[in-house]
Amino acid sequence: MPKSLLIISRQAPWSGLGAREALDIALAGGAFDLPIGLLFLDDGVFQLLPEQHPTALEQKNLTANLQALSMFGVDDLFACDASLHERGLAPTALAVEGVQTLSTQQISALIARHDQVITL
Repeated sequence: MPKSLLIISRQAPWSGLGAREALDIALAGGAFDLPIGLLFLDDGVFQLLPEQHPTALEQKNLTANLQALSMFGVDDLFACDASLHERGLAPTALAVEGVQTLSTQQISALIARHDQVITL
């Protein structure tokens, strides 16, 4: 049985390469049928917002990658409830469907149940 992988994405969508790299790892792992979870934490929750304008920063839009996750078998999407609250974001405002919000205790349990964790 393949080892499970949790990817923790902590960067805002346009603050560096971390957000894109997290999505690329998730998509690649999904293509190989690895059990993958993706957790958006801290400024990483900004990746889940609609109507982002990456062209102003000469970046590619991450929304298409987020929407493609389910096609690659990456259905375990999570967001930190505290991170959303600290940034004034409501879980209902997220552009990506199926994201589960988790408390700090639930995040600890999520991390513990995965074999490997990558933080970007």
